[in-house]
Amino acid sequence: MTDRVTTAGDRHRVAVLAFDGVSPFHLSVAGLTFGGIGTGAADSMPYEVQTCAERPGVLRTPGDYGLMIEHGAELLATADTVVIPSWRPDLPLSQPLRDGLCEAHGRGARLVALCQGAWALAATGLADGRELTTHWSAAPALAAAYPQLTVRADRLWTDLGDIVSSAGVAAALDCCLHLVRSDHGSRLATRLARTLVLAPHRGGSQAQYIPLAVPEDSDSDPIETAMVWARTRIDTPIDLDGWARSALMSRRTFTRRFRERTGTSPQRWLLQQRLDRARLLLETTDEPMDRIARSSGLGTAVNLRHHFHRALGLPPAAHRAHFRAASPAAA
Repeated sequence: MTDRVTTAGDRHRVAVLAFDGVSPFHLSVAGLTFGGIGTGAADSMPYEVQTCAERPGVLRTPGDYGLMIEHGAELLATADTVVIPSWRPDLPLSQPLRDGLCEAHGRGARLVALCQGAWALAATGLADGRELTTHWSAAPALAAAYPQLTVRADRLWTDLGDIVSSAGVAAALDCCLHLVRSDHGSRLATRLARTLVLAPHRGGSQAQYIPLAVPEDSDSDPIETAMVWARTRIDTPIDLDGWARSALMSRRTFTRRFRERTGTSPQRWLLQQRLDRARLLLETTDEPMDRIARSSGLGTAVNLRHHFHRALGLPPAAHRAHFRAASPAAA
């Protein structure tokens, strides 16, 4: 888990890809959340948001007006995050756009597909063998068109680190708030959510740690069941054999299925959940390091410092100080 703003004074560059026929609402989501556009907070947001199109100019919308887009797809070459706010399933992804998205991903940019933007991201091939979330109504068609994907319609968003995707409409706001929280901490995300009159977290119980809507019939997905099982025991030791038994699988099958489902090993995923818990506690409480370590399942303050520094590049105390200094006293 690394901060994508690598220099203290830099603003994280977000390129939003528009297309002919784009929904104005979907196009506005990234500007609202990352840029604070229209909220009175634009100057204080740590992001620079710009909108681009393959062919700049006036784009049609489903309404009775057009949108003037000034920038071309060259913005993809310098963006830290590329947002595809939607897409038309009948609109082929051109080779230049495909190349631009793949090149951006190859140099480390985060690709974010909101709602039916999953169609464009699927067309790049970058998510093959992994999973994408999209609006429930589009999920069956997307799965049929791209059988190499696991298409999710039972959650608000999926964050794989390099590739992020969300369900539609309000879930796109939830997803972008989650990314603000991941990049810059809970306090900024909560302040932004209040400005937008949104819930800071939406999903199942312990929503800070479970960024998805838990299916009512969780037995239909044993890996999902195992993930929820682990999150609810995050402060206790979890051995791989016992974890596999919670999914009614052997250790070997569980490890293979988990990697297929998430793109990572169970142990690495669990460590990420523990670090997320520790990070939130550091940002929002005055608990001492040893108590945070126990509450997040990392055991000791020594383990907390080791894993935190290795993942984020700074000690836990420095992380706490950074977010306390960078955020207003009242979120």
